[in-house]
Amino acid sequence: MKSQNLQIRAIFYEPFKLAGDQVLAALGLVVLSPIMVLVALAIFVDDPGPVIFRQQRAGRWHRPFTIYKFRTMKRNTPNVSTEEMRRLGLSPYTRLGPMLRRTSLDELPQLLNVLRGEMSLVGPRPALLTQSVVLRGRESAGVHRLRPGITGLAQITGRDDLSDAEKIRQDILYLRHQGLLTDLILLIYTVRRVFKAHGAY
Repeated sequence: MKSQNLQIRAIFYEPFKLAGDQVLAALGLVVLSPIMVLVALAIFVDDPGPVIFRQQRAGRWHRPFTIYKFRTMKRNTPNVSTEEMRRLGLSPYTRLGPMLRRTSLDELPQLLNVLRGEMSLVGPRPALLTQSVVLRGRESAGVHRLRPGITGLAQITGRDDLSDAEKIRQDILYLRHQGLLTDLILLIYTVRRVFKAHGAY
């Protein structure tokens, strides 16, 4: 019964959320475009090369899509998760990279993903297609029905410091409580964290 209620609520909320996300993403791209231009120029001066990083991620229903981020790592960095790079002892960041990740400025190009309907402002972070543990856990709990988000519950409670199991638990908690109020609260906390520059990078 509880699962059915969640599905019904999601069916009614999804179109409203998608429309709101796209309106806010379009507005954000316009308002933040001067900052995005400055960030792109700084990246190019710091480490000449592409300023936008593209990567295949798992979207809604685990359908692959191309995510956009400002590049924070050196060219030819292995295409693995941040956790895996830590285990391998790699330090692939450019000089600007840690600051961009700490302040989440690297995520701004994902507003384009939101505008295209591939992502939401709030939702589970899009996993790499190789993160099989996360993908299986999300699918078994029904989290894969959600559009991935620029920010989410896992982002404000630990980000890359969380284990895969804890990330899945946070995703399930969001699924159970998703709604306008939940999304607004998570967005407010995200803005606060950005200004405080908290979180692992």
